[in-house]
Amino acid sequence: MKDDLNETANVAEAESRSYAAPALEKGLDILEMLCESEKPLSQKDIAQSLGRSVGEIYRMISCLVRRNYVAQVDDTSYAVTTKLFELSHINPPTHRLIFEATPIMQRLATELDQSCHLTIYSQGKQVVLCKIDTPSGMGFSVRAGAELDVTVSASGRVLLAFQDEETRKQRLEEVNLRRPEQADPQIEQVLDTIRASGYEAIPSVQVRGLYAVAFPVLDTQGHAIAALAVPYAERIDQSQRKSIPQVTEALRAAVESLSARLGGGPRRGNSAPKVRTLAVTPRVSVIK
Repeated sequence: MKDDLNETANVAEAESRSYAAPALEKGLDILEMLCESEKPLSQKDIAQSLGRSVGEIYRMISCLVRRNYVAQVDDTSYAVTTKLFELSHINPPTHRLIFEATPIMQRLATELDQSCHLTIYSQGKQVVLCKIDTPSGMGFSVRAGAELDVTVSASGRVLLAFQDEETRKQRLEEVNLRRPEQADPQIEQVLDTIRASGYEAIPSVQVRGLYAVAFPVLDTQGHAIAALAVPYAERIDQSQRKSIPQVTEALRAAVESLSARLGGGPRRGNSAPKVRTLAVTPRVSVIK
């Protein structure tokens, strides 16, 4: 398995070298660095971090400033603008998904008093497209734009489970290349079980006390184009808090509505997935 992954990586690296575009790569390196930085950076800072001379990156930065991807914030420092964020949200498929999902997610969060988030698959990881915070202001949430692992999360698993065989295989290879330490020899059986159930609900393996429930947003072929998830955080000071089965049922209804608005949903003749009876009742401290 490891040899196959290494061979795939070597082939991809060889192909990338043969189609290299050095100037473009320098520009992208600068953008990525500025996006990851919590503060503006000077040309000297950028050059040193990238192992290049100031002269090499000067023209790149000037071009990025001219195209409004980067702004000069003082005499020597630069920071990214919101242009990348704006472009990602005006992309037609993404824009439509966010437009249709937002009011449904707002109603769901209000009904449950839990946060929820929508993710899509992207090159071995999942990206949080949008999220709604807990209306009461106390709970657990992830930020929009965050990158999440796939095979260890409920939302990531449904993104894999509801695909055709070839797509699932390709995505698993990408996931294992990115996170080889998370490779699971039983993952195919796990995904088959999720597909049969129609959703996934598991204790979080990253945050103690959370219980994640996720359903796929389906296209006309029954393939997941996104996943809508609720990271369930129990409030020990509220006796009337919604239970996990109630959360699961509400999330199922929300996803069916969203899939229908996007023109997809379960194939004809397929009944809606039954909500499993969950015996787990997590007890956690309040998360602020």
